[in-house]
Amino acid sequence: MSEKTAVRTTEAPAPAHTFSQGVRKGPFVQLSGQGPVDPATGEYLYPGDVAAQTTRTLQNVAAIVAASGASFDDVVMLRVYLTERENFAAMNDAYGAFVQEHTSGILPCRTTVFTGLPRAEMLVEIDALAIVTE
Repeated sequence: MSEKTAVRTTEAPAPAHTFSQGVRKGPFVQLSGQGPVDPATGEYLYPGDVAAQTTRTLQNVAAIVAASGASFDDVVMLRVYLTERENFAAMNDAYGAFVQEHTSGILPCRTTVFTGLPRAEMLVEIDALAIVTE
């Protein structure tokens, strides 16, 4: 049986003290929800711009996936949390551009949920499940 290990990288925002950026057990990698945060400064970026926030959030997701030994193409599921239904189209466009650029044709599954988020400046949060195929 494989051990559970924390996934960590400085290329994505540092996790809060209550959770890991990601956890790998065997080939499975689960990421904690990421937001539009600059990994170097810890600042929330692009206030009011859900498209830019989506791209930054996916960059953070991709960095953690890479730190696990997987590639973005190994992501099988993304869950998107949005604060406003009106932001769906802009998020979807930015999401689609990023995902198509970083996958080889078979897109990951996705769920989108409308909800409140922990910080007022966050318009989007995304978590992921990847399977390492080394």
